[in-house]
Amino acid sequence: MVPHLTTALTGPLRELEKHVIEAQADIEHWFRRQWMEHNAPFYSSVDLRNSGFKLAPVDTNLFPGGFNNLNPDFLPLAVQAAQVAVEKLCSDARRFLIVPENHTRNLFYLQNVAALADIIRKIGLTVRFGSLIPGLEEPLVLDLPEGGQLTLEPIRREGDRIRLDRASESGTSFDPCAILLNNDLSAGVPDILKDLNPAQGMLPPLHAGWAIRRKSRHFAAYDQVAHDFCGLLGIDPWYINPYHANCGEVDFQAREGEECLAFHVEEVLKKIRAKYAEHGIDREPFVIVKADAGTYGMGIMTVKSPDDVRDLNRKQRNKMAVVKEGLAVSDVLVQEGVHTFESIHEAVAEPVVYMIDHFVIGGFYRVHTGRGADENLNSPGMHFVPLAFDTSCSYCDCGARPDSPVNRFYTYGVIARLAALAAAIELERTAP
Repeated sequence: MVPHLTTALTGPLRELEKHVIEAQADIEHWFRRQWMEHNAPFYSSVDLRNSGFKLAPVDTNLFPGGFNNLNPDFLPLAVQAAQVAVEKLCSDARRFLIVPENHTRNLFYLQNVAALADIIRKIGLTVRFGSLIPGLEEPLVLDLPEGGQLTLEPIRREGDRIRLDRASESGTSFDPCAILLNNDLSAGVPDILKDLNPAQGMLPPLHAGWAIRRKSRHFAAYDQVAHDFCGLLGIDPWYINPYHANCGEVDFQAREGEECLAFHVEEVLKKIRAKYAEHGIDREPFVIVKADAGTYGMGIMTVKSPDDVRDLNRKQRNKMAVVKEGLAVSDVLVQEGVHTFESIHEAVAEPVVYMIDHFVIGGFYRVHTGRGADENLNSPGMHFVPLAFDTSCSYCDCGARPDSPVNRFYTYGVIARLAALAAAIELERTAP
């Protein structure tokens, strides 16, 4: 069942969707060529915003944490995609070690880890969970909200490989073929994961973690991808690409770098106003100021004027000063804000598309009852609508209207794949 989506049901036929459906054969051919040149991330999720006149990615996560929210009907797609991804890594793989975040109380996150493990197990691999929790010396068994248990085991270093403690049933250590990180390394790369034997694959690579990764680099790569893709379709790249700028001189606690930030806010707003005027869009432009590194919806604010970032009050500065793991914010991304005109029961919603390798495996809607069309929805109070996508985003119906559900979801999948391609290029550029 598809939730009620105002844009999907009453929005105008968008030229973007029409171009995408008409060019489907060329698009798929273009993607096949791109994936011959670039290695897709093992997995990713992309937050999209649909304003009716613009559809763009606003965040790309290389450590996705919502596999439990996907439509179970599309599980076969996920298993098939994981099979392809693992065969690329090692056709002889037998054992995977999943390293999750150090959460023990966030049971919804742990349900995600269990769902991810289920996908990997279904391709015929043994999966266990290694934890980076400081001081963990014995296996920790956690009960999951939907039944079942998840056992976190302390990982250990043996030479240049990661292993688990001796398994009681065999008396031998668990030596994984690959390590699948579902931990974004916001606090830095722990020594135990550094300089491992290349034969023990690390997915994603360590430089994909937020200790190194920057959103500004990702969107710089996306600039190139969007330009090339829109050249194929003959449309303005702005329709799928948010303007952005980076300011690396900010100290919110010391109230330093405010003028640098205000300058970039004004520059991005000027560009948006010009595009709105060009396309006859009667909306108030805004930007999102967010930490250049980090996730979990922390360090984010909506800004409509450069004055909004001058003389922030203490509460606002404290909110922006630190992100996950208490890390101080010094670099920020100023990103064009994209309104979301999709709604479910009068609550604003944004689609989140999931991929394994370069295959779309479904998605869901992030819904927030207390947020507006110009605000970040990845924040406290959000809830997920399960089974939101009744199609997998993998194909279109050229005989149906461009804004029909199957075609709208296909368009979502196309834009999400562009973001995944940008992530692939980003990781190539930042590889040590």
